[in-house]
Amino acid sequence: MAEFSAPLRLMIFFGALSILWLPVALPIYWLLRADSNLATILTMALLFVELLFLWQIWGRFVYGDRYIYRRYGLVRNRKNLQEFLQGLAIGFWLCLGLFITEALLGWIEVIHPSASLIRIIIEGLLSAIGIALAEELLFRGWLLDELQRNYRQKTCIWITAIAYALAHFLKPVEEIMRTAITFPALVLLGIALVLAKDKYGDYLGIAIGLHAGLVWGYYIVNVGQLIEYTNRVPVWVTGIDGNPIAGLMGLVFLSGLIGIILSLKGLVTD
Repeated sequence: MAEFSAPLRLMIFFGALSILWLPVALPIYWLLRADSNLATILTMALLFVELLFLWQIWGRFVYGDRYIYRRYGLVRNRKNLQEFLQGLAIGFWLCLGLFITEALLGWIEVIHPSASLIRIIIEGLLSAIGIALAEELLFRGWLLDELQRNYRQKTCIWITAIAYALAHFLKPVEEIMRTAITFPALVLLGIALVLAKDKYGDYLGIAIGLHAGLVWGYYIVNVGQLIEYTNRVPVWVTGIDGNPIAGLMGLVFLSGLIGIILSLKGLVTD
């Protein structure tokens, strides 16, 4: 199977995943149809657990690799941890920097938090790390690795970034049209995260950190209700539905993130 083309391998993998996931996920959705949020949490958690299991099986039986997570860039060492923390700091302050800039421009007002800020900070960090770990393993780990076995790096970057954006646009057509500006922002973020991984010796720590930092910063501001928009500029400037990357400012800051990544010097010691 290793000699198959990348598209065929991807179809086989997703077919196997569907066989494992759907027979359990569909009954959960049906039983918890009155609480769609809980159903989504449970089925997504199940999906991630099954992915972890399937990636291990995939690596061993398709490629004869018992340590497939190392190939994906998930390695337990000091270097990866340092790069994760560096990425976490960059992503967090980049997100807060966007809101600070908007506050200085008079586009938002900072208000008193609606709940315990310490609790929100801790919850946000844990949630952000979980989301970042899952998405980075999927897109910048497994998917990128499958593509790199057959295609040039530039092609892999674009396919991975577009796939990442498309995965976040699985919603009704009306919502897709209303939030269309989010798509190029997600593509930019996808490109930035692949470039970060590539620049840091193919370790996943930097990408997980950057992703988690961005999510963490937004979680604190959004869940803590720390800001109010003054409506001095259109929402397509500041972000649709309060999402900072769903606007012109988000595109500018994500472009800046790519610039930061390209200027960084990775920790090259092993």
